[in-house]
Amino acid sequence: MADDEGSGAQLHWYDDDAGPMVRPFTVTRGRTRPATGQDFDLLAEVRAVPGAEPAVPLDHARSSLLDQVRRGPRPLAELAADADLPVGALRVLLGDLLDDGLVQVAAPATRAGRPDVRLLHEVIQGLRRL
Repeated sequence: MADDEGSGAQLHWYDDDAGPMVRPFTVTRGRTRPATGQDFDLLAEVRAVPGAEPAVPLDHARSSLLDQVRRGPRPLAELAADADLPVGALRVLLGDLLDDGLVQVAAPATRAGRPDVRLLHEVIQGLRRL
């Protein structure tokens, strides 16, 4: 950082409390939709494929997402909240992991055309933790 006109003070072009400064379009490599064009439901259950390992090393965002789902199946909305990413960005990352055979995405369970109450409660609990 440059000194402030000889005063010795460091100039910051960002706020220290702002947190990570990686933009979602950087994480998704500029994409706004999954490569497969698939649109994942917010209540879709995401789980890791047992024993599947990435063919190439994953970047931090994809690796973190895979670690989350390896702990157990989770709804997409909860994963987005925990990852602190917009849902659209998470859908792109999820599509990449799905294409690589590392995760499975199941449509929300329904009964007579209604979402599964258990899954809705899990999503609500995840949102409350925010």
